[in-house]
Amino acid sequence: MTDDASPDLRASDADRERVAEVLRDALAEGRLDMGEFEERLEAAYKARTYGELTPITRDLPTGAVAAPVPVSFSKEPAERGGWAGRIVGGEGSSAGGFAVLSGFERRGRWTVPKRFNCLAFMGGGEIDLREANFADREVEINCVAIMGGVQVIVPPGVEVVVRGIGVMGGFEHPRDDGPPEPGAPRVVVGGFAFWGGVGVERKVTRAERQRLKEQRRQERLERREARHELHRARREERRRD
Repeated sequence: MTDDASPDLRASDADRERVAEVLRDALAEGRLDMGEFEERLEAAYKARTYGELTPITRDLPTGAVAAPVPVSFSKEPAERGGWAGRIVGGEGSSAGGFAVLSGFERRGRWTVPKRFNCLAFMGGGEIDLREANFADREVEINCVAIMGGVQVIVPPGVEVVVRGIGVMGGFEHPRDDGPPEPGAPRVVVGGFAFWGGVGVERKVTRAERQRLKEQRRQERLERREARHELHRARREERRRD
């Protein structure tokens, strides 16, 4: 973190991932033992602000978190069918996830890179693509799950290809896999699972689920009103007879 960055400013997934990379380098160089590494890594992924991230790498080389670029903190769900607006190019806002006896998650409005790498060792991760943007029309999510698990959540309409290898573990394909929507991205899920698993499931966003619920409620009201109108018409007809 630079001196002019406010410690109260919210940190992004990319900021947390940069800190995690510094910690991995420090572990490999012998600057941290495994206990210190796991403790700091857990703190990094739990950090919500720059003020919480800064102390984690203050005593390590290249331990500064880059100053944030202006971003939108809006969490509105993406418009239905707006796939063209969600293929945004660039490098992605998070390159990967790492969980050792812990967990990670990527959700909300973030940008999936062309290749997202993640590791879950006796831990778990969640990669939620329902409100995500995509760096390319085809992205690859490479998962290594060792005595752990990773859950990938995709919205309806996205094409999914699962190529992972499981040894005493497995890769699950999404259920109810309908045809892809025009212009939708292609998500390739691969990697390796040993005594662990990688699951892929389809879910609509909470906003879309609420919209569908309201739509069904409105349809029930309309059918009920139609039945009442029919009964009134029949009673009126009997009275005339």
